[in-house]
Amino acid sequence: MLANPPFNDSDWGDQRVRDDVRWRYGAPPVGNANFSWVQHFLHHLAPAGLAGFVLANGSMSSQQSGEGDIRRAIVEADLVDCMVALPGQLFYSTQIPVCLWFLSRDKKNGLGGRGKRMRNRRRESLFIDARKLGSMIDRVHRELGVEDIGRISDTYHRWRGDGAGRYEDVPGFCRCATTEEIAAHQFVVTPGRYVGSAMWRPRHDDIQHLLR
Repeated sequence: MLANPPFNDSDWGDQRVRDDVRWRYGAPPVGNANFSWVQHFLHHLAPAGLAGFVLANGSMSSQQSGEGDIRRAIVEADLVDCMVALPGQLFYSTQIPVCLWFLSRDKKNGLGGRGKRMRNRRRESLFIDARKLGSMIDRVHRELGVEDIGRISDTYHRWRGDGAGRYEDVPGFCRCATTEEIAAHQFVVTPGRYVGSAMWRPRHDDIQHLLR
């Protein structure tokens, strides 16, 4: 399931659906529809299904109006497969920075690309910080190139076990974290909290300059 729902929608008709069966992980706040969308997707997801969708960055860390409790319930239910922080200025319609959520109903079983069986990912989640990727195409807009998108996609598929190559954590870019680690961060799922800082690798010219 793929989706790009409206961000931070405040007028979403919550009063008509306060006791809706979809709110399994908590009633969404009155003034923000983000977690109504998240739970809507989960409710309709197949038993072994995977959902990927775009949301505003606030969805990863907000503690307001019960959003933190809903996110905690979703993490504790072991549904968060991967979180991707994207660079800003990607959209022409809004400057709001966004992230990608990937939720999985079954991390233990299931088939990936070309029918390849995925590895057991229970109690684990992948965090990718892609905020430094892409390039400016004009003064106010950034674009992710084919290589950027490929790097994100390949990292996710390698971690799931249905891609080419072996997955490894890359400081400053990606890291696999356990549910217990996420709990230690108060169930905030912002990738920057987990991937750490990139390691500085001196270039050959830098080394030669230091040796002079």
